[in-house]
Amino acid sequence: MDKLQRLRGGLVASCQPVDDGPMDRPEIVAAMAQAAVAGGAVGLRIEGVDNLRAVRPTVDVPIIGIVKTDLPDSPVRITVTVEDALALAGAGADIIAYDATPRPRPGAREDVLAAILASGCLAMADCSTIADGETALAAGAAILGTTLSGYTAETATGDDGPDLGLIRAFRGLGGFVMAEGRVNTPDLAAAAMAAGADAVTVGSALTRLEIVTGWFAEAVRGKR
Repeated sequence: MDKLQRLRGGLVASCQPVDDGPMDRPEIVAAMAQAAVAGGAVGLRIEGVDNLRAVRPTVDVPIIGIVKTDLPDSPVRITVTVEDALALAGAGADIIAYDATPRPRPGAREDVLAAILASGCLAMADCSTIADGETALAAGAAILGTTLSGYTAETATGDDGPDLGLIRAFRGLGGFVMAEGRVNTPDLAAAAMAAGADAVTVGSALTRLEIVTGWFAEAVRGKR
């Protein structure tokens, strides 16, 4: 079955533990991935080549691979280089996500996209605006994600929910729409689907135990 068809109408679990936390180990990420699939996830988003290599043999759902890099002179973090994209393809990614914003970086976003497509993987454009999506779709990206809406200087609003307006705008462009970013309750996931998403990615609420524990701890202390 086509990978996009396998994702359509379903949940993608982003198995990304807190950096350098006690769960930030490939074998634990692989266990998270298996648990997410057992719970009904139809796809996974996995960060890091080592984590991807650990996860790939354990599941048969489509995997979206990314590499996050902290650069001293650029805010761009998601699959910044051609080398990262090729490494993810070699580790077994079905889909590779990249930062599709026009923000400055060491290389060109077009080069990363071209490398993803040349590898035989599908490309997911992590976008912040409709213009990002238009550019990515025209260049061959298969999936438009709302991943970076609210996380760039241009789009920062302080909103703690998903960008339903961008989901609707992407729906009008005709590509496969992935709602991602600040989807932390089942109701918000349903709202994203109602707004026109083809699938929804959820991360922190599923796989970042420290963060979710913090939500409850603050509520118990009366701070939420």
